[in-house]
Amino acid sequence: MKILNHFHLYVNMDRRCILRPFAIYMEVRISSVDITWLKSITKLPILIKGVLTREDALKAVEIGVEGIIVSNHGGRQLDYVPATIVSLEEVVHAVQGRIPVFLDGGIRRGTDVFKALALGAQAVLIGRPVLYGLAAKGEEGVRRVITMLKDELELTMAFTGCPSLEDITRNHVKTQNDGVNCDGWSSLKLQISFIVCHYAV
Repeated sequence: MKILNHFHLYVNMDRRCILRPFAIYMEVRISSVDITWLKSITKLPILIKGVLTREDALKAVEIGVEGIIVSNHGGRQLDYVPATIVSLEEVVHAVQGRIPVFLDGGIRRGTDVFKALALGAQAVLIGRPVLYGLAAKGEEGVRRVITMLKDELELTMAFTGCPSLEDITRNHVKTQNDGVNCDGWSSLKLQISFIVCHYAV
């Protein structure tokens, strides 16, 4: 079973193939044997990126990696691959807390971070927003993106009655598994607890 680069395409090495220059990034022979070898030569923690299914998550736990990154590699490898947010809960349930699960992909707002945490991610990885900030305003742009995500997450936590990250639970989101018609990030429904403020007159 291939763990790394799970959704890489087979590239025809014919000289006329326009994908030939990208073939070096599409190694399809990597397997659990390579992870075992890698573990034998380093004491650094090894995380596997690209896990989207229960089966691959269980295999990752079996070979002893220190964590899983749920990722579809930005959707660049294969059309119609599921959104990471859709696959997250399946992976979280499979590992049952034995190793941390991180989410990579689809994070554009603080509400996206909240949804990922509610569905069991330990943390999220941020790619494109950081690149957009860097392209727009350099180092200051990156700082601004991270600040915006943090502020939006804190606001979402306030609206949902979560004073700390530990208070974010599965009860705060509804997905298609709950009978809600969902299609990725945009239609995950937040259950918001409105806080009524009383002002002394």
